This record gives sequence, C-alpha cells and structure tokens, in this order.
Amino acid sequence: MHETLLILAPRGRDAEVIRQALDRNGVKSSICTSLQTLQDRLSTESVGGVILTEESLAGAGLDDLLDGLARQPPWSDLPIITLATKQAGHRSKSSSDLLRRLGNVILLERPINVETLASAAQSALRARRRQYQVESLLAEQKRFSTELSALNDTLEQRVEQRTGELIEAQETLAFALDSAGMGSWDFDLIQDSARRGGRHDQIFGYETPVPSWSTREFLSHIVDEDRKTVKAALEDAAQSGVFETEFRINHRDGKMRWVAAKGRIGHGANNRPVRLAGILMDITERRQTEAALHQAQRMEAIGQLTGGVAHDFNNLLTVIVGGLDMISRRPDQPERVARLAQAAMTAARRGEQLTQQLLAFSRRQMLRPEVLDPNRLLLDFKGLAERAVGDSITLKLDLDPSAHPVRADPAQLESAILNLVVNARDAMPQGGTISIASKNVYWGPEAVAGKGVSPGAYVRIEVTDEGVGIDQETLDHVFEPFFTTKEVGKGSGLGLAQVYGFTRSAGGYVAIESEKGRGTAVQLFLPRSEERLTKHQVSSVAQLPLRRASTGETVLLVEDDEQVLTMAVESLKELHYQVIVARDAREALKHLHGPERIDLMFSDVVMPGGMNGAQLATEARALRPQLKVLLTSGYVGDAGSSQVVETNLPLLTKPYRRDELAEKLRLVLGSR
Repeated sequence: MHETLLILAPRGRDAEVIRQALDRNGVKSSICTSLQTLQDRLSTESVGGVILTEESLAGAGLDDLLDGLARQPPWSDLPIITLATKQAGHRSKSSSDLLRRLGNVILLERPINVETLASAAQSALRARRRQYQVESLLAEQKRFSTELSALNDTLEQRVEQRTGELIEAQETLAFALDSAGMGSWDFDLIQDSARRGGRHDQIFGYETPVPSWSTREFLSHIVDEDRKTVKAALEDAAQSGVFETEFRINHRDGKMRWVAAKGRIGHGANNRPVRLAGILMDITERRQTEAALHQAQRMEAIGQLTGGVAHDFNNLLTVIVGGLDMISRRPDQPERVARLAQAAMTAARRGEQLTQQLLAFSRRQMLRPEVLDPNRLLLDFKGLAERAVGDSITLKLDLDPSAHPVRADPAQLESAILNLVVNARDAMPQGGTISIASKNVYWGPEAVAGKGVSPGAYVRIEVTDEGVGIDQETLDHVFEPFFTTKEVGKGSGLGLAQVYGFTRSAGGYVAIESEKGRGTAVQLFLPRSEERLTKHQVSSVAQLPLRRASTGETVLLVEDDEQVLTMAVESLKELHYQVIVARDAREALKHLHGPERIDLMFSDVVMPGGMNGAQLATEARALRPQLKVLLTSGYVGDAGSSQVVETNLPLLTKPYRRDELAEKLRLVLGSR
C-alpha cells in the first residue's frame, strides 16, 4: 500500500478525474470521501502520499488529520500534494498556517495539466519510498542493537565466568606446583626472557625472585659437564617440539643438585618457534635414592662374585699348584713334567679368561675404542659366528644400510656378540635360525628414564633366536654374575654379565626380551658417534718374522710389582734384549733424561706415584720423539670407569707368555 496515493477531492468528479489521470501514468491511487475517512486510512494503512484539494480542508475531521500528521514517527514525513486555487496576491495567514501544519506539502495551483500532476505524484512516491527504506534500516539497526546489547551482556557474563575459572585454575596449578616442589617457566624465544612461577627461582637457591631470566642466565647455573647436553636438548626441542632433560646445577648454597626439566615448543607465524614453556623440579633426593639402590645391588653382586670367584679359582689353583708340586717332586721325568705343565698352563689360561670376564663385568677392562661401522664388523664377524654355531644353525644378517657409526672396542664388541650367538645356539639344540640385526633408533627422555644413559641417537644390535626361551623369574637374573641355567662345568655364568659390562662401558644399554617356548632377543644399544670412521690398514710389520733381538736393542722396563718385574726381566734377557729397570714413572723419566740408549719403553699402565703408563708414554715421547712404546695391563685401578688407551699406543694384556711378548716387541720395534 505504500506505493498508493490517497485522493480527497469532494467537489463533483474531481477525485475520479485525478484518479484516471494518475492511472494513465502508472500511479496507483485510491479515493477518500471525507477528512475523517482519510485520517482513518492513514492511521491503519501504509500509504505513499496524499493528493487533496484546498477546499477539502474545510469541515469536520481536520483537527484529527492534523493531530495524526503531528504524531508521525521520526523517520516519516508524509508527502501531501495540495491542489490550490490560483490567487492574485499572497495567501491569507490562516491558509499559510494550515499548509505549514500539514507538513511536507507540494503546492500545485489550478488549473494544472496531467503531466505536472503525474510528475509531482511520482516524485512524492520516490520520496516516500526512501522514507520506508530509512525506516527499514532504523528497524534493522534497532534489532541489531538489541541483539548486540544482549550478546554484550552475555559476553560480559562469560568473560567474568571465564576469568574466574582461569584465576581458579591458576591458583590450583600454583598450589599443585608448590605441593610437588615444582617451578614453571615460559621462555619468550624472540626476546630471550622468561616468566617464572612456583618454586622456579627457589630451586636455584634464590629466596626472592630474580629480576630477569635469560637463556644465558639459565645455562650459567648448570655445571660445566652437563651444559653441552642441555644445549643439545634445547636445539633438539626446536625440531621435535619437546624439551626434556635432567642435569646438575650449582645451587646458591654451594652444593650441586639434580634438576629435571620438561617443556614444549610453541610456534608462531611460518611455524617459527616463539616460546618454550614447561616445568622444573629438584630431583636430588630421587637421584640419591637411585644411587643407594644401585650401590645395594652392586654389593649384592659383589657377594655373589666372592663365592663364585673363590669356587672357580680354587679349582684352577688346585690344578696349577698340584701340577707344580708334582713337577718339583720329580723334575727328572720330561714327559710327565710336560704333561703337568700343560695342564697348569690350561688352567692358568682359563683363569685369564675368567679374569677378563670379571673385568668386563666390573667395567675395569682395558679398552681400545675405535669409531667403527657396526655393519662392517658384523659382516666380518659372520664367518666366525657360523663356525661357532655349527651346521644345524642358520645365521641370518639383517643390517640397516644407514646404520650410524659407533665408538667401541671392536674386540670387546665381537666378544659380546659371540657370547650372545653361543647362548642362542645352546638354546636351540634341535637347530634353527639366529638373526643378527642392526637398526638406527632414537631414544627420547622418557625412553631412557631409569636406564642410566642420555637421550639421543643409538644403534641397536639385536641377536634373536627361536629357542626354548626364558621364563620371567629367570629373566630377572640373567645379567647377574655367576648366574647360569647351564649344567655344572658348561658355563661360568659371566657371559651376559660381560655383555652388560661392555655395553655400559661403551655408554650404552642392554635389554633382553624372551618368552618361554618362543625364543629370546637381546638388544645392545650403542650411542651414535659423530666422529669419523677409523681407517683400518694392514701394516707391513705384521709380516715381520718372529725373532730375537740381535742388534743390542735396549728396553726400559717400568714395573712396580717385584715378581712381575723379575719375570719380565728374565723374559727380555732370554730374548737377548738389554734391560734398564725402573719401578715407577719418576725413575723412568730420570733414565729418559739421561744419555743411555733406549729403543723401547715397556711400561705397566697402572702404577703408583700419580702418573700412569699412558701419561708416562706422552712424557717419554716428548723427550724422545723416536722412542717406541709398549704398554701392558690387566686391571684398571681408577674407580668408576674403564681405562682407555689411545689406539696409537700398542698394548700387551696381562698375563702374557714369553712368545707373546717377543712377537709384540718385534711388531712395535719394526713399525714406522
């Protein structure tokens, strides 16, 4: 209806004429018969405007019309086209006031042509249409404002509720962290600064929070030996997204304490790491408890060792002592002496093997670590392993072509794998398949927890069999010394203990999985080495014939044990070497500073006086660069870890025979 004009022209046919004229020009219209009818329709209908004649404004209903127009909404201004009689002068004041009170009046004086009337009518409708558009916009705005106000009220309630929940969560977290003795931290990796909470600063020994905390300040509290590991963990976190490590700190009270840290990386634009947040806790007491537990386990192992070693060595000494006693009683029977001496030598060799296994278990054996390719070692080892297992066993290699290099003593590694292969063979009396596999693995902080090794890249060497398997009760004891399930005389019970000791010496870890009737898998985890592979070259000295000294070569013999010294002097003189004796490093250095000819220094590694054989070798070569050096040792006295002798220093393991000494001396003296 707002596109329709109402017509009020009460004289004659004026209303009908106007309606027809508008209709011909496409304008809708409707005729009203009186002012009251016009007002009634305006109050109940939405119209586009009104066309009325000036004379129609006289009579009843005018006041109601004027009141209705005055009460229009703010957006409405009803167009009224008034057809007035043409006058010669100005309109009367009452007529002008009436037109003003009507409001939006378009005054057309009669006579008027149809085109002018139609144009005025269309103009009025366009104006009225814009008013309705404004009204629609105002209504939409009001509705939107109402909804926005309601949403705003709801949002304020939700923000208030959420704020309360966050405050409650923060208080709960703070209480939980405080109860657990933890501190929280949130590093801004861009600004290199950190927000801290809980007991963070207290863990480092500060009674009140410090003003600032940067990466540099954090690392400065870490002990020197652990700082490199923590830096590596931070660098790895940028790639993996996870930071987890344990390290030692220098507490403000001057004591060293253990701390565990765990966190995650937060990323920004372009997936760039922008923050690292997590928790921190003092684990000193836990570490002390673990150390006490390990010590208790070690003492239990020592107790087992005492009985086992006493039993085995008493058997061996019975053969040796008994044989020597019978030789001394009847030395004039060559065949009998030779037989008894050979039995004593065999027993002594068994004692030597037992000693080496004990040293491997205790991690005090002399190591010659090299950076080696585990795949190459396993391929070279395959022939020996196949001879050890026999024809009824199939040996299969499954090697990862990308296996990382490792740093380990190759002889010890071969011995460990041979132990495992022999155990696997014995578990399959009817034959079967033994698999030896290599694979690169990565251990995160959670995986190495409780294993005593650091997170990082490892090479896993796994020996798997299809044998009888091991039950869980037995599995709990397999690495204990002298524990064996084999018949008496078939095994010393030190094989797996030796494997365990070697792997720990190499910085790794050994694990075993088995199920009764379904086979066993033993896994050696050796840390990846970042060093370059050692190049193995066959020296021409290996082809040198074994011969005695014939050119007056002089050996400086450094040995603190009188009985060993006497035996070594006797052996060297029998080999026609000139011998200079020194009982410690200090005495040896005096001879090296002197004018005497010395072709080779033959020194024990473990000696009293604060300088061992390896250190003496360094001093000796500084004094005499052309001097040849041969070291010997059977035990390492430094508690805590195995003695390592660099590969450029030849080594003769105790006990040794004269022929072994002769061969080693010629190899060393013949080398360039």
